[in-house]
Amino acid sequence: MTSADKQKVAQFLDLTADYLGSGYKSEKKEYTFNQSQPKTDPNTIEGIAEEIRSCRNCALCEKRLNAAPGEGVLQPLVMVIGEGPGEDEDKQGRPFVGKAGQLLDKMLESIGLSRTTNTFIANVVKCRPPNNRDPYPEETNACSHFLERQISLLKPKFILIAGRVSAQTLLKTTESIGKLRGKFTELIVGNDKYPLLVTYHPAALLRNEDYKRPSWEDLKLLKSKLTGE
Repeated sequence: MTSADKQKVAQFLDLTADYLGSGYKSEKKEYTFNQSQPKTDPNTIEGIAEEIRSCRNCALCEKRLNAAPGEGVLQPLVMVIGEGPGEDEDKQGRPFVGKAGQLLDKMLESIGLSRTTNTFIANVVKCRPPNNRDPYPEETNACSHFLERQISLLKPKFILIAGRVSAQTLLKTTESIGKLRGKFTELIVGNDKYPLLVTYHPAALLRNEDYKRPSWEDLKLLKSKLTGE
């Protein structure tokens, strides 16, 4: 509960007390509440996750069931960044757990990657956009500092971007995913540079099988970098 929420509750209780007591409204009182601080160090991945779960920086918080901060290992070999939570992710508070997420796990496994051993998975927005629509710029902007802090703390060796929205958001471009994928580029976060590869979102593969071959080519390119071949 924010300090503003606590202020409203306190004033409501005062009004109730006036009604039950004298029946007259007394002079409005102002209360000062300190905003509750995260229980966990904010300079840790779990500290950031705690902030995300209580975040109200944009309208997406109003209809969410659960925010999905991200999950995986610390100091990962690869960080996968998608668009945002869907229905299953909203229910569980975890990224990529629906059908697209299950396909992503299989894709990663095919080149020796897993969220349980050497990968971290996150999204550019942490709360589900209504009806899985594309997130609005103000929503990605509200979440951007969370993602940047995650990247800076995790320091992945490589970043794999899944999907058009996440690619255009992070690379600050309007180019199509067809032009962005299939090659390594660079993402600068703070003073660090990260090799970055764009590929199709797993959900796109479920809708259109024509994307499977180019996606496999992207994965093979990533594997060649991982193995140094």
